[in-house]
Amino acid sequence: MLIVYRLGANIPIPFINADYIKDLFNSDSNGLLGMFDLMSGGAFKRMTIFALNIYPYVTASIIIQLLTIAIPRLEALSREGEEGRKKLAQFTRYGTVIFALIQAIGISVGLFNQAIIEQTFGAKAIVIITMTAGTAFLMWLGEQITENGIGNGISLIIFIGIIAQLPMALLDMGQSVISGNLNPLQAALFLVLALGVIAGIVAIQDGSRKIPVQYAKRVVGRKMYGGQSTHIPLKVLMAGVIPVIFSTSLLAFPQTLAFFFDQQSGFTMFVQKWLTQSSTPGIYVYSTINVLLIIFFTYFYTAIQFNPVDYANNLKQYGGFIPGVRPGKPTADYLNRVLSRITIVGALSLAVISNLPAVLTTLAGYPIGFGGTGLLIVVGVALETVKQVESQMLTRHYKGFLN
Repeated sequence: MLIVYRLGANIPIPFINADYIKDLFNSDSNGLLGMFDLMSGGAFKRMTIFALNIYPYVTASIIIQLLTIAIPRLEALSREGEEGRKKLAQFTRYGTVIFALIQAIGISVGLFNQAIIEQTFGAKAIVIITMTAGTAFLMWLGEQITENGIGNGISLIIFIGIIAQLPMALLDMGQSVISGNLNPLQAALFLVLALGVIAGIVAIQDGSRKIPVQYAKRVVGRKMYGGQSTHIPLKVLMAGVIPVIFSTSLLAFPQTLAFFFDQQSGFTMFVQKWLTQSSTPGIYVYSTINVLLIIFFTYFYTAIQFNPVDYANNLKQYGGFIPGVRPGKPTADYLNRVLSRITIVGALSLAVISNLPAVLTTLAGYPIGFGGTGLLIVVGVALETVKQVESQMLTRHYKGFLN
């Protein structure tokens, strides 16, 4: 499936002038388009059938999850088990097609309008339909990987798209060193920093707080149950890299709207100046909003995954308790307090790592082709995939994947 994705990422859209797109990316407005191209694995710059990638699906997922909290009917569906989840997944698919269609129209009618060779309704319709269908196919591809493969298919598609850019980024850095545009010591510092960031991501992803739990002894008939000690592993970053993906998708929304306008229009210039990482004031505004969104989505997604009240009630029901904490509401309050403290550490770590390369690029004056957001997604998805492989192999009584 991933090979199919990479093949599709090299099939060009009909009626598109590739030279015009290349010149547009080489112009000063590159900062408005760079993030889209990075996350699409270069498909956006080449304007292939997967140019929009899977991000309309991510945007639709964010909106559906937020609406699930706000609308009682959707909240009731989320509690109906498998059938309810299937209905919400169906709403997400409809939203994906709608957002992909809107984004495709914005690209074809707005910024990339001059790139269309034939300025006819039929040619533009083919371009719009091709991009929308490409995203719909990727959505189906991701679902197939999830159902029949290993791990989250959508995350793996984003992962492969980013990884595809890594060799070119390293090659560009090597050429810059050879040509004298980049100091070799500076390049070495960048690589050491990247390794340090990767180590930090692994530590945050695998870090957890172990809450001790004791089960009381119970006599049922002639048998005695309980009495053992265990622990609750509260992960520092229970939400994984989802907050970074969500934050990046929302921050890309104003840039998507800018596609509807002329490159020299007031709105496009405003977005390029204040809401991209390419301009001096914009890098700080973008980074600040990115930090706030990452913190919000980290708490939001953690709250969805772990409910202290339900966990405390389950412990009480099965005779479990945390030493020194009364069962019931005091246990829920204790778990909530601990979870809030470790979650803020994970959220701030995500925010710092996500924005660090962009800030260093501004200070050093050399563009780092592989940003913190991409690094977070790559390492996070890689760790999760390794765990999925380990789990699959252990269930089949094989030795560990890395042993």
